[in-house]
Amino acid sequence: MSDLVRLARERHVIICAGPGGVGKTTTAAAIALEGARLGRRACVVTIDPAKRLADALGVESLTNDAHRVEGWQAAVDRAAGPGAGTAGDPAGHGAGVGLPRAGGELWALMLDTKSTFDNVVLRNATSEQQARAILDNRLYRNISGALGGTQEYMAMEKLYELHHEGGFDLVVVDTPPTRHALDFLDAPARLLRFLNNRIFRLLMTPTRAGLRAVNVATQMILRTISRVVGGAMVADAVAFFEAFEGMEQGFRDRAARVEALLGDPATAFVVVAAPRRDAVDEALYFADRLRGSASRVEALVVNRMFPSFGPVPAGLDPATVPAGAEGGARLVEALAANLRDLDAAAGREEQYVAMLSRRLPGVPVVRVPFLPDDVHDLAGLAEIDRWLFTPPVAGAAGGGDSRSHGE
Repeated sequence: MSDLVRLARERHVIICAGPGGVGKTTTAAAIALEGARLGRRACVVTIDPAKRLADALGVESLTNDAHRVEGWQAAVDRAAGPGAGTAGDPAGHGAGVGLPRAGGELWALMLDTKSTFDNVVLRNATSEQQARAILDNRLYRNISGALGGTQEYMAMEKLYELHHEGGFDLVVVDTPPTRHALDFLDAPARLLRFLNNRIFRLLMTPTRAGLRAVNVATQMILRTISRVVGGAMVADAVAFFEAFEGMEQGFRDRAARVEALLGDPATAFVVVAAPRRDAVDEALYFADRLRGSASRVEALVVNRMFPSFGPVPAGLDPATVPAGAEGGARLVEALAANLRDLDAAAGREEQYVAMLSRRLPGVPVVRVPFLPDDVHDLAGLAEIDRWLFTPPVAGAAGGGDSRSHGE
């Protein structure tokens, strides 16, 4: 069983991270598809508002509510080919992977930051009146979908909700590009720091009895701020903080639980990269930052790699072309030159893989071929699943690791 299959079979949360444009969305969807193939109730979540995930799953659109994807099993069966179900290659996934298990489900959603924030408010409010006071507040309406860090924290909220309350065995998260993915992972801790910040606690005090001295200090701060941003903005802020009173502990508790989920042994991180220097540097940056926490990278997917065809065979030597066949000689030389270029490109890409392996010792590498078509439906995704989760074949080019493709 390959390392990536083991993650799809055993882990409860898998977070895919890496630079933009290297195939994270398709990789995340394929991991969820494999989880469903293994009999699990799997859900893939994207934070990207583009339609990449919907396209890969063959659905018109996705919303903030999990959508059940139909037809995936038939697509997997078709991608398995005529050898599926044989003793040596059950389901076309390679020896040792095993037959698909009954009962698997594939679900997907696209994060809507404001809807998720609204649900968080409704969950933490002590009354319907308190919830309505916040949801109708102009400051809240302005910041709930646009405040820096809000999207990242709400993504973690959605992850926690799906994991603990959605009934899913596996949740796979397609994160933003690397630097924003780090904001995503830091979001629970940042929220806790904000709620414990002295300024925030000061602004929360005007409605609490017995703190007249602090009230005066707070009002002085607000008068100073109002000269910069205007009185209406300050009034909205005061109304927001008054309505928020009593809810902060609920936010603290949930943020702490979300942070614990990220460090849980049942959570795995998969880095997706491409054989380019900038993508390799981004992948290593993420891995180094992750190393400072309780988590680590458990698999590395290097996407869109050129295959290695080896040296030019003797049959493509222009000297072997019969005399008088000048056109044939030119064609053979062109083919030989093209083969040499491809082999050189594959060699350069293997150097990038070697660099990643040296910096991430012990992390399994899944190599991914450059396929002719992008993924735009379930059939293409099932083909990617087959490349990703086929066990390594001894003697294959580049070490024989499994392969995948697409964004």
